[in-house]
Amino acid sequence: MDNDKIALLLTHRDIKPTPNRILVYRTLEREDRPLALSDVVDILGSMDKSSVFRVLVTFLEKDIVHEIDDGSGRIKYELCRGEHHSLSDMHAHFLCQECGEIFCLGGINPSIIEIPENFVAHTVNFVLKGLCPKCASRH
Repeated sequence: MDNDKIALLLTHRDIKPTPNRILVYRTLEREDRPLALSDVVDILGSMDKSSVFRVLVTFLEKDIVHEIDDGSGRIKYELCRGEHHSLSDMHAHFLCQECGEIFCLGGINPSIIEIPENFVAHTVNFVLKGLCPKCASRH
C-alpha cells in the first residue's frame, strides 16, 4: 500500500497520518509475521523505542493492530485484516520454541469457541508451540 492510501486509512480511523505512523504501518504491512516492539525498532533503525511504542498503542486503541501474547514475554503486534476489528480478525499463531519465530495460522480461527452465558470476549489468544518446519528438519 502506498503512503497516500495508508494516510487515508489512518485518517478514516481518526488518526493523524504522521510520517512515524506511516513508517510503522508500512513496517507491519511488509512483514508476514507479528512483530514485537523491539523488532519494529530494529527494522526501522531511525525511530526511537518510545516513539514506536506510542504509535503501536495508538494503533491498538484504534483497532489498526491487535496484540498477541505468545508466552515469550514479548507482546507482538499484527495489522488487523478487516476494516472493523472484531473477534473474527483473531487467528491462531505458532511459536517455534527453538528459533523463537512466530507464524500466523490464518486458517485457524479460535473465536468460534463458545463461552458461558454473560461472558463477553474482546480478544482471543491461541498459540501453538513446537518446532517450525525449518527447525524440525534439523532434528
